[in-house]
Amino acid sequence: MADTSAFPWTKAQLDAVLRKAIASYWTGRGGQSQRQGKLGAKDVGTRAEVTGGQHLNAVLALLVTVAKSAGFSESEIHLSRDLELPGYFRPQKRWDLVIVREQRLCAAIELKSQVGSFGNNFNNRSEEAIGSSTDFWTAYREGALGLQAPWLGFFFLLEQAEQSTRPVALKRGTFPALPVFANTSYAQRYALLCERLLLERKYSAATLVMAPRSQTGEYTEPNPQLSFAALAKSLHAHLVGCR
Repeated sequence: MADTSAFPWTKAQLDAVLRKAIASYWTGRGGQSQRQGKLGAKDVGTRAEVTGGQHLNAVLALLVTVAKSAGFSESEIHLSRDLELPGYFRPQKRWDLVIVREQRLCAAIELKSQVGSFGNNFNNRSEEAIGSSTDFWTAYREGALGLQAPWLGFFFLLEQAEQSTRPVALKRGTFPALPVFANTSYAQRYALLCERLLLERKYSAATLVMAPRSQTGEYTEPNPQLSFAALAKSLHAHLVGCR
């Protein structure tokens, strides 16, 4: 019988499989943009690359491997159906990966990315992450998700580009922004978001990966505590104990 307590990858192996997943992400986005262009789609800019569907499937596949290595079967790992979980402020929320055993919710995870349009989308992505977790844990408090606390994860991939890494000025407001946000780039703001999501216990684990447009799948992780390895190991440990 396989040892379900052992994490399935070494550090080097995990780096290699994540690079392949990120390379697949860029291939999928570029291909979607080209296909829509041939079809005469009216999408503007990078929106053409995201309206065609899920491009983080390769990352999801890695998380499925983590779940299987912890002893979960395919029937317990939901990828394409039964992804809707009850909310408190809304009836349901569809997650990207839901893991259930004997009617017990063991884990759920959201995967997001941003390529271009950093100024337009930062607040939207932040509100989604904050709102989804708040809704989730409030529903849990109200007994909608069972008695045993599930694991909740957040994975975010940000395009590493000049526009995402240069400092951005804060707009003048009636009250000043908190000093920590002064002279920060969008990459730094996403790192702060993920750090605070963990500090406030909005998620069990959160990952911020930065990757330039490259078929090699190269990537960086601004904060080791927000690494993919940290998220994957946290998920694996929780699932091993989710008997």
